[in-house]
Amino acid sequence: MINIIDNFLEEDIYNSIYNGLASNQFQEVEVGDKKFWVQYSSKEFDNFIIEKLSDIDKTKRECLLGFFRVATEEFDTDWRIHADSKVGDIRPERALVLYISPSTKEGLHGTAFWRHKDVGYEMPLDVSNEEADRFLSDEANNLDNWDLHSVVGYRPNRALMYPSNYFHSKYPNTGWKEGRMVYVMFYR
Repeated sequence: MINIIDNFLEEDIYNSIYNGLASNQFQEVEVGDKKFWVQYSSKEFDNFIIEKLSDIDKTKRECLLGFFRVATEEFDTDWRIHADSKVGDIRPERALVLYISPSTKEGLHGTAFWRHKDVGYEMPLDVSNEEADRFLSDEANNLDNWDLHSVVGYRPNRALMYPSNYFHSKYPNTGWKEGRMVYVMFYR
C-alpha cells in the first residue's frame, strides 16, 4: 500500500531540518556505477521518524538506513527506474521519501510509480541479487520497456511510504537549480 501524509513534521522540526540541509554541503557517494549526493542523518532523527512510522502503522518498525539526498538540473539526472527490495546487504520491506526543499519546478513532479512491460509493478521478492542488479542495469533508463502508472506530486513536508519492491523513480528525471532535497528511509 502507498501512503501519503502531508505536514508530516511539525513546522519547527521541518524548518530546522531544511535550514540544516541548506547550510551544509552534500557529499558525493558512489554506489555501484551510480553517484548520489547525500548528507547523513543523525541517529536521533532516524529514531524520531521510525517512531512516527511505528505509531502510524500501529506496529513496531525498524530503521535499516536513513539519509538525505539532493538532485538538481545538473546532477542525478537519470531516470533510474528501480526497486529498493535490495539496498546493498539490506532487504527492506518499505521505503519512505520525505520531500524537504521548496520546489521551483513547473508542472507535475514528484515520485513516479512504473509498470515494466514484462515484469509488472514490482521486483519479484524471490529474484537473486545478481538478477536484480542485471535487470536494473539493463532496464532502469530504457523508457520503451516501462509504462508510467502514477505520480505522487511533490510538496514540501509530504511523506510518501510504499513497499520497497515497487518500481519507482523521481519524476521527471531531474531536480531543479536549487535542488530537490529529500529524506529517504528504508525500514521493516
